[in-house]
This record gives sequence, structure tokens and C-alpha cells, in this order.
Amino acid sequence: MATASARWNHVWVGTETGILKGVNLQRKHAANFTPSGQPRREEAVNALCWGTGGETQILVGCADRTVRYFNAEEGTFLSQRYCPGGEGTFRGLAQADGTLITCVDSGILRVWCENDKEASSDPLLELKVRNDWLDLRVPIWDQDTQFLPGSQKLVTCTGYHQVRVYDPVSPQRRPVLEATYGEYPLTAMTLTPEGNSVIVGNTHGQLAEIDFRQGRLLGCLKGLAGSVRGLQCHPSKPLLASCGLDRVLRIHRIRNPRGLEHKVYLKSQLNCLLLSGRDNWEDEPQEPQEPNQVPSEDTETDELWASLEAAAKRKLPDLDQTQGALQRRKKKKRPGSTSP
Repeated sequence: MATASARWNHVWVGTETGILKGVNLQRKHAANFTPSGQPRREEAVNALCWGTGGETQILVGCADRTVRYFNAEEGTFLSQRYCPGGEGTFRGLAQADGTLITCVDSGILRVWCENDKEASSDPLLELKVRNDWLDLRVPIWDQDTQFLPGSQKLVTCTGYHQVRVYDPVSPQRRPVLEATYGEYPLTAMTLTPEGNSVIVGNTHGQLAEIDFRQGRLLGCLKGLAGSVRGLQCHPSKPLLASCGLDRVLRIHRIRNPRGLEHKVYLKSQLNCLLLSGRDNWEDEPQEPQEPNQVPSEDTETDELWASLEAAAKRKLPDLDQTQGALQRRKKKKRPGSTSP
């Protein structure tokens, strides 16, 4: 584990194999962090969020329904707590005022106090959708939710490729705006730095920016080759981090000129990500590497190339010796002779 340089990582990614990966985009390097030292699929990372005190602590939600506390400065796991209730894995984590908030696939949201007891889990707000033309209830398949800054409104994306904006102040508790994108289920969503649009991703790796004030499409981003699992925009820079089943972390520039800024292959299926909000994250100096510490991947690569070079020297004859032998053979030949 590269614990000394953990604080300089720009993106933290949770994998299906239970590994928390810290990615430094400036060095093009990814470090693995696991609580037990060995990856386990039962501990697949499904949700990430920052803890209290800035970006020094990360809350890691695992498939075994435990929330692990990770020190992002030292690169070590501190403690964990078990959060039962509901069905499925974690879909969201948050920490506020010393309490932990969890949400699972079955839609159960719980608030946990510091004494490991659960606070009230009664629904505080129930949002509805207008019945269809046959007066039948319309199914709701919300996949992600974001609160709009400076207001009580929230925006959701659904598995029916819809983007909806709700206003809790409205007495009807129904969407005040609804837009659709594509034909495939939307799986992830994030707010842009301006707060006037959202970027959504679907099961076919398509990314699109939608203005939720007018419900119109602003543009699309290309490059993904699988279902999108995690999206997050930088709070002040026009950058978007994305990950998914194609095992690649991508950083796109979402303002003109749009395009791909970074691309890192991470070997495992990626479930979620957490992007650092530092303003100077691309300008930080690189830490000097310890003289006796060499990454294991670099050591394996050097050994491989050394073995290939040794094999090549054994198989290929020396060029100078070969040329000298040919010249001696030519001198021995007589004029007009046809045999060697």
C-alpha cells in the first residue's frame, strides 16, 4: 500500500472485488487499499462519501452491510460499524452532525446515532407521480437523487430514462419538470458546477448533460463502453469523473472544448467513485519516493524485461563476430571458384 502518498490522490474508486482504489492522475498511478489485506467479493464497495472534517476521512459502504471509516491522509482503515435493515446493498451514504445516514436498494433510509442506535426511520417526505390516462399508478424507479443548491428542490433520474425535478413546497408533491433521455435505464447522475444542469449516464455507457430548467439536451460525452456506475463533477472546475463496468476511470472536460482529459484502466469492475474537491489538485508537487521502496508492479515489469533481454542475448549471435566470419570465408575463396 502506498500510504505515504494517499493524501495526493485525486479520485477514490470502489470496486466489485472489495478494493478501495486511490488514483493519482498526475502520476497515472493507482494504489489498492483493503481492510484485511486481501480482496473479497463479499466486501464489494457500493457507496463512498466524505466524512466530517473535510476530505481527511472516507466512509466506505460495503456489500456485507458494514460501513468502514478510512483515513485518507494515512491510507489506513480505522474502524467499522454494521448497519442492518432493508434489502440489498447500499445505494447512498452521508454523514451530518455526527450521525450516519444510509440508504439501501429496497428504499429504506436510516439515520444512525453515535451510540450505534437507529434514529427514527419514518418517511419525512413522500413524493408522488401523477396517475396515467387510465388513472393507474405509475411505477417509480429512482436510481439517483441530488439536491439543488440554494433551494429545497431535488432532481432524480429513473430506470425509465426520466429526469424529474421535485419541489417539496408544492402541495401536490409531484414533479414540476420531467425530461427523458435515450431509451435505456439511467443509472447515475451528478450536478454540474453551475447547478443549472445535470449529467446522467445509462446502462449503455452514454453520458448526456440535461438542463433541468427547460428540460432540453445540452450535449453528450463519448468514450464509455459499459454501464455507468458512478458520476461526479468537480465543484469548481469543468471536470467530470466517471466509472463503470468497463473498468476504466475517465475524466472528461464538460465545457468547450469538450473532451477526454484522463483515462486510467483499473483492472476491476468499478461501482462508485469520490472526486476530490481541491482547487489546486492538478498543481500539487509530487512527493519524493523513498529510496528503498519500489512499487511491486514496477519490480515485476523490470524483472520481465530483464528476462526477455537475457533470452534475446542467448538466441541472437553477435553481429560483429558474424560479419568477421563472413569476411574470412571470402578471403579463402579463389578467383573463379564456385565452391566454398
